[in-house]
Amino acid sequence: MITEFASFDVVDLPGVFTVRRLGRGLAADLGLEHQDQVRVATALSEITRSTISVGLTAVVGFASDNANLILTIAVPGQPPDDGVSGAARLMDQVSVDEASASGIVVTMTKRRPSGLRPDVAAIRAHLAAVLPQSGLDELRRNNQDLISALEDLTRQKEQLLLLNSELTETNRGVVALYKELSDELDQTNQGVVALYAELDQKSEQLREVSQSKDRFWANVSHELRTPLNSIFGLTRLLEDPAEGDLGTEQRRQVQLIRSSTKTLLTLVNDLLDVAKAESGRLAIEPANVRLPELLSRLRALTRPLAEGKPVEVIVSDAGAPATILTDEAALTAILRNLLSNAIKYTDSGEVRLSVLTTVSTVDITVADTGVGIPAGQLERVFEEFYQVPGARRGGTGLGLPYARRVAGLLGAGLTLTSEPGAGTTVTLSLPAGLPSIGTVLIADDEAGFRQLAGRMLAGIADHIIEAQDGAEALAVIAEYDVDLLLTDLLMPGVDGDTLLHRLPGHLPAIVITGLDVPPPPRAAALLRKDEITRERLMFSIRQATRKLR
Repeated sequence: MITEFASFDVVDLPGVFTVRRLGRGLAADLGLEHQDQVRVATALSEITRSTISVGLTAVVGFASDNANLILTIAVPGQPPDDGVSGAARLMDQVSVDEASASGIVVTMTKRRPSGLRPDVAAIRAHLAAVLPQSGLDELRRNNQDLISALEDLTRQKEQLLLLNSELTETNRGVVALYKELSDELDQTNQGVVALYAELDQKSEQLREVSQSKDRFWANVSHELRTPLNSIFGLTRLLEDPAEGDLGTEQRRQVQLIRSSTKTLLTLVNDLLDVAKAESGRLAIEPANVRLPELLSRLRALTRPLAEGKPVEVIVSDAGAPATILTDEAALTAILRNLLSNAIKYTDSGEVRLSVLTTVSTVDITVADTGVGIPAGQLERVFEEFYQVPGARRGGTGLGLPYARRVAGLLGAGLTLTSEPGAGTTVTLSLPAGLPSIGTVLIADDEAGFRQLAGRMLAGIADHIIEAQDGAEALAVIAEYDVDLLLTDLLMPGVDGDTLLHRLPGHLPAIVITGLDVPPPPRAAALLRKDEITRERLMFSIRQATRKLR
């Protein structure tokens, strides 16, 4: 907003002196430094003096905005170029505008110090109190300004001479040091070039190894699981009385084959699951999962695992919320893994799954009365293939590492406590409730999608701001406190990639695009427009905001 303070008509030389004094006084009131005050006064006198010298008059306006001192000189004709060019050398910006039929307006600005709030009423009173003075008084003031400027130049000249002397001495040392460093740098560069060549070779070897590993896991699925499933099915047929009676020893041998095949199939499945989680190929499909129903199915699946053992398996849904935002298959796999592990290492007593819902989490605990784990082994059991010495009960040592890795993909924590001989307790802490966010900025050139995303954010975001492209989004971020950005990649002008590179480091961003591309490094998540749902958006928002905490 521009604040106007005063205006003055310049028709003769005394008027030039008056506007010079008015300009210098306004510059001082607005907090400009001494030399800038002189520059403002001199620029005014240059342009008004040249104007009246060709028989024209000038109306000078004094104003300011939040950032600049603003001076306007309205001339009923063309002001001389020498006055305008002289003022341009002294001010930050000078523009000439043929604003009206009555003449030309020259606008000059000088940047004000930031953080100062001038008293507008006091400035107006001060300018109003300034009376035109005689030419002799103004000339005396000009002379004082020139003397002060000459003294400043003299001091600067003396300082430059001193610096030049010191610089000459420094240069001699720098030249000698440069020669020494240049020799050392040449030797170092030779070593760096050799090291880079070696690193390139190693990187190529690692890429080849990674590709070989991917091909291996792809082949394992078909080459191992398919025949193992066939063997498992054939043993079931052999045990079927309808296929013919088997002797006692034959039946025992078939059962041994079936048991060994089942163990080997479990090992292969565990290896594949861990590989998928490790490589990021394990896709998470968030939805509102009915937790009591999931626990009921889990109860039916795990109780047969304890048959033949004096172990009671209790899966309680008391305290469980009706729904929870998560991936049903991943959550089932984690809990089935924890329950089967607990049953495996419990000889008698019970294995109990219980649920506790708090304000921010749903804590699912699996506690057993089994053999327990020594204190020094509590973290090692999360290492792949590791099993506690002396407590091996079969298995691969991949169950807990897989459970913790998948829990991380769900935004959950997995903790373990244990006491040897007394049992083990594992707690899965899942985020509860809907995510909550303050201000969300939606940047997309499609108005229809901005409206759709806005409806999906209902009940999640306190405030929604829309932007049609990256440039408008950056302007919004500069003006408002934005907590989350949802952006497309293809936008006119400043596109999504450029917008992501210019974001403040603290601002999380989720890309929602129709392109089939990997997530950009700066994005916390990437969602496809043709696959987006409210649940996927809520899950991604929760994951994106959790990473910043």
